[in-house]
Amino acid sequence: MSELNKESYGAEQIKVLDGLEAVRKRPSMYIGNTAEEGLHHLIYEVVDNSIDEAMAGHCDTISVVIHEDNGVTVEDNGRGIPVDKHPTENMSALELVLTTLHAGGKFDHSSYKVSGGLHGVGVSVVNALSSRMTAEVRRNGKIYRQTYEYGGRTSNLEEVGTSEATGTRISFLPDPEIFSETTVFKYEIVKTRMRELAFLNRNIRILLKDERDGAEDTFFYDGGIASYVEYLNRNRTAVHSEPIFITGERDNVQVEVCFQYFDGYSERLFSFVNNINTREGGSHVAGFRAALTKCINRYASDDVVPKNLREKMGGDDVREGLTCVISVRVPNPQFEGQTKSKLGNSEVKSIVETVCNERLGAYLEQNPGVARAILGKVVEAARARDAARKARDLSRKKGSLSVMMAGKLAECQSRIPAERELFIVEGDTAGGSAKQGRDRAIQAILPLRGKIMNVEKARFDKILGSEEIKQLVASLGTGIGSEEFDLEKLRYHKVIIMTDADVDGAHIRTLLLTFFYRQMLPLVEQGHVYIGQPPLYRLGKGKKEQYFLNEESLNSHLFSQASQLLQIHTDKGWIIADDEMVDLLRKLSAFEKVVEHLERYNLPEALTLFLLANKVHSALQFENREFVEELREQLQQSTQTGDVRICSWRPSCWEFEGIN
Repeated sequence: MSELNKESYGAEQIKVLDGLEAVRKRPSMYIGNTAEEGLHHLIYEVVDNSIDEAMAGHCDTISVVIHEDNGVTVEDNGRGIPVDKHPTENMSALELVLTTLHAGGKFDHSSYKVSGGLHGVGVSVVNALSSRMTAEVRRNGKIYRQTYEYGGRTSNLEEVGTSEATGTRISFLPDPEIFSETTVFKYEIVKTRMRELAFLNRNIRILLKDERDGAEDTFFYDGGIASYVEYLNRNRTAVHSEPIFITGERDNVQVEVCFQYFDGYSERLFSFVNNINTREGGSHVAGFRAALTKCINRYASDDVVPKNLREKMGGDDVREGLTCVISVRVPNPQFEGQTKSKLGNSEVKSIVETVCNERLGAYLEQNPGVARAILGKVVEAARARDAARKARDLSRKKGSLSVMMAGKLAECQSRIPAERELFIVEGDTAGGSAKQGRDRAIQAILPLRGKIMNVEKARFDKILGSEEIKQLVASLGTGIGSEEFDLEKLRYHKVIIMTDADVDGAHIRTLLLTFFYRQMLPLVEQGHVYIGQPPLYRLGKGKKEQYFLNEESLNSHLFSQASQLLQIHTDKGWIIADDEMVDLLRKLSAFEKVVEHLERYNLPEALTLFLLANKVHSALQFENREFVEELREQLQQSTQTGDVRICSWRPSCWEFEGIN
């Protein structure tokens, strides 16, 4: 440390961040990141609070709406967040929950036996990371509302109506300054999570709607995680017809496990703690895996089992072709990391292992037909593993997986993996043209003949026997299989799949992606795998041809050409040409797309032009009732309109209905 730094480092340099300021300063500590994943985490945090109400038995319907402006409204029919004044904090309980970290009802087990997040931690973080939020609570026969911006309140708690129903509605708009990469929610990502929650919480109805394109789904499953396993295996051939369901409780930890074997070779295991998807597993997963391996081996050693089905099975063998969902409810979960992707409670391992040992052992004894079907599958996996080991040893001796055996590979000159690129092309013909057009210094070409093996339907020993896969593995240099794969030996840091722009090309691309995902997953996770995207348009003039990736790049070229050939003369004598004309054409094109998009939502072009003529440029203008009344009066000259009322999906705004 320099003398200057030593002198300037004192007590005054120690910063204390008040309230939600810490969240805005370091958002990734609370939601993982500020990219697409973190953005969607905002919805999950709000929905999780509604789910906790459902788990406590006070809610059976949850609604999630994504609005046109990428704002979101989450509504439930639970008890409603309390609105009475907190005894020590000099503010309403609602405001305390939404503006203070570590404030909520999850710390008191009389309110919630188990919960995923901490009520108030999640919602207050969402508030801090939103440019605006509106909370509406139906409770005690009344409707209460309060608004916030950037985590701070912008209005007092107001009583705005009466209602016999109860529940909470939270509307928020992510702050684009925090989520600079994107503020656009993807419907499919939200849909997957809502479906998950409906499976994990039987008899809860979740309604999902996207007002941007009209997409809508309802999720309701009375079979719980058994329905989830059936859904996951819907396109696969099951080894036994009914999923095996295990449930039990010890020391207030509730355990639910459901699994079913299918005729594939990969393991698909999904684990949850208090509805939170623990993607990295944890103690509950370790407990189940230990119990499964122990039970299968114990059953295989039984005298009633034929000798041809007796084999020493390892963990990988008993999990091959397994689809499993594990859901545990833990009163005091300890997660590793802020985003809760791994359970750390050591006591949960022994609880899950004990419950599964008892229930699964009894099930196998009572259902010998199912037990033998599973055992046959597992024994086959153990023997295939041994065959794969022998095949790998043989390949190693022959050197068939070394780079010297990649005969079709057209190598590049560079020896630095970080700057080297490998193009995987379709057939020798494409390989020839790719070689002519490549940058020989850093780009290598590997032509593959025909379609490679579908590794999703093949055992490892069969995969090692495929010549095309051996060529690919040899070129990459990483080896293959859990025992051999080494990412450090990757010879190219960009692996680009470049297939034809037809159905066969798409199929080959899918097969290659399946291979990388199943056999070389770290390549995908570390961002080394790319797809070459073919152009969408070809523009020809004489013998000259140009290709354009999308409509935007095509229009940009056409506008540029038009500006060189044409001029626009206005009524006032102005001349629009060159760059000014290109800019105008781009704006007109964008406007045309917006008008077409709005017309799909029954908003005619004439009404869009009316709004523009009246300088409507933001939804915030509709928070002013007088402004909305004036709009209604002007519009009523040409069409009949309804009365001005509180907006149904954005309570802080006003709306009226056009009748004709």
